[in-house]
Order: sequence, then C-alpha cells, then structure tokens
Amino acid sequence: MTDLTRIPVGGDGAGGGYDVLVGRGLDDAVVYALGTGVSKVLIVHPPTLGAKAERLRQKLGERYQVLLAEIPDGEGAKRVEVAAFCWQILGQSDFTRSDAVIGLGGGSTTDVAGFVAATWLRGVTLVQMPTSVLGMVDAAVGGKTGINTAEGKNLVGSFYAPSAVVADLDLLDTLPRNEILAGFAEIAKCGFIAVPEILDIIEADPERVTDPTTPEFRRVVELAIQLKAEVVSEDFREAGRREILNYGHTLGHAIEHAERYQWRHGAAISIGMVYAAELARLVGRLDDAAVDRHRSILSSLSLPIDYPVGRWGTLLATMRRDKKARGALLRFIVLDGIGKPTVLQGPEDQLLFAAYQEIAS
Repeated sequence: MTDLTRIPVGGDGAGGGYDVLVGRGLDDAVVYALGTGVSKVLIVHPPTLGAKAERLRQKLGERYQVLLAEIPDGEGAKRVEVAAFCWQILGQSDFTRSDAVIGLGGGSTTDVAGFVAATWLRGVTLVQMPTSVLGMVDAAVGGKTGINTAEGKNLVGSFYAPSAVVADLDLLDTLPRNEILAGFAEIAKCGFIAVPEILDIIEADPERVTDPTTPEFRRVVELAIQLKAEVVSEDFREAGRREILNYGHTLGHAIEHAERYQWRHGAAISIGMVYAAELARLVGRLDDAAVDRHRSILSSLSLPIDYPVGRWGTLLATMRRDKKARGALLRFIVLDGIGKPTVLQGPEDQLLFAAYQEIAS
C-alpha cells in the first residue's frame, strides 16, 4: 500500500463505522478489511474484470476459501435473478455469518454485492472494491444497496454498511475516458451541493482533473468521498441531511428508466442537475449565473445537459413512483446557491413542466 488516505465513515448501520481507503496498490488492504474471522469469500464481479478477480482470488486463496460469481455488466446486474444466482452459490458453498462477500466492479456490481451480503443470513461481512469513478465516490460508499424492478430504479434494497471500501486508484488508469467522465457527474454534484473547491478545480483545467494520474484527480475524488462520509456518518438511513446527495437524481433516475438503463448513470444525473437548477431558478432560489455554471461545468466534462422534448409525460409518471416521493408529493433537492441545498416539496405540475422546457431539445 502506497500513499494511503484513510477516510472514516461513522454511522448506526449494520457493521457500524468503517474506513474508505484511497491509494494505489491496495490488494493487501482487502485482507486487512476481511479480518481474521472469515473463512470463505465470494468475489462478485462483471465479465470485464474476470482476470482481476482471478488474481485477487489467488492472492486471497492463501488465507481463505475463495469463490467467484460472474454477473452481467452495468445495470443488467441489478436484477433479482442475479441476486438469486449469488445466493445459490452462497447456499451451495455453506457460507455462514462469519464469511464474506467482496464487490469488485462499478456501482452496479457493488450495489448487487451489497444487497446479497445484506440479505444472506441477514448479513455477512462485506468489502467493497469499486473499480469506477462512480463506484469510488458514490455507489460503494454509504451502505445503500439495491436492485431495480420493472417499476423503477433501486426500489428494492437495504441500508448495509461494509467493513471497508478499498478505492485502489490503479484500477482507474485503464478505464475508457467516457467511463471516467460519466463518474464525474457525481463529483460535480458534490461541488454543487457542498464543496465549491471541486467546481474550482474542474473549471481550472477539465482535461487535467479527469486524468486519473494527476494530483487534481485524486483531490476531487477524495473531496467527494469525504463529503459523502460526513453526510452518511450523520444520517445513515436517509432520514435527514443525506437527502442532499439526491441532487439531480429525481429526474435522473426517471431518465435511466426511460432509457431502459442503457444510459450511463452520470449522463442521466447530469441532465437531472441542470433540471433541478432550472427548477430552483423558476421559484426564485437560484440566480442565472449559478444555472449557467451548471451548464458550463457539465458541458466541459462532455456530459449531456438536455433531453428530448416529447418525453415529459413518461418521466413525470416515473418520478411519481420514485422512492424519494412522499405519498403524492414529489420532492426535489434544489439549491438556494452553490453549496446551499434545500428541499422543494410538492411543486405544481405547471412549474415542473416549465422547468423541463428549459432543458428540452
């Protein structure tokens, strides 16, 4: 392990507090995270990480009995059939509560692995090893686990804290650039809701900050993780402040559903953030400069900021089923200014439609 940053996450969730470990060459950190009481380990991974999963299996095989579960790439993994496949492996291999699951992959993989760990015997040890920017700064941190249904995204899931999150930056060096940029939507989100330094770094040099080998890249990744760690420590089960992390997600999740989960999460959330900014502007909470800054920063990251004009009816229907709604009332995280998130509850349909016209193409 070299140049390790340890970011603590507190909370009252299953497993209690844990650390997010950020650095390079962190395979040994996985052994540290598993601890001494574990005897069997299931590594859940997508096909694209088969070679990495095998190397990790061989390394851990010196201490544990290690099995592999290959699951589909992307949102295709977040189905109950995939979770059942993992449960089958655990059952046939006699996994007990003293055993462990490792999620090795992007956000979809860590979501499924977390859900499987949370539900098998009502909870086994979980170590998350995210391999994408999105996974490192968002999906693997915070204890949210879940799968999708035909009715919407992440409607079935649980809150379940891992023993550790191992964010090995070596795993990002060979990622396609579009994967890195998609993950930057969540990093920019952290800048908009609480950490303006992130926005300043992005604006200073978008090319450099999105290069995984630079100090600027590591800085914004760690700032985003620190924010999420702070918020999750305060509000593990999303009863209060944690809701601010949903900035851009109400419309964003509806777009993902409309696109049958073929879009990257970051692309949908980027549009969702611009929509939330336009909504806040229409109710007098956000000025034109802040809205323009959303568009400028997200465009500099090659992220989309508009969506087809004729899709509003479908999106509105999906948003009404979103888990963030309260009864018949839609709830949006909006900004009173950069770094000043608040809740807008129950906006009228005409207002929602008017905001959509500002992002419609």
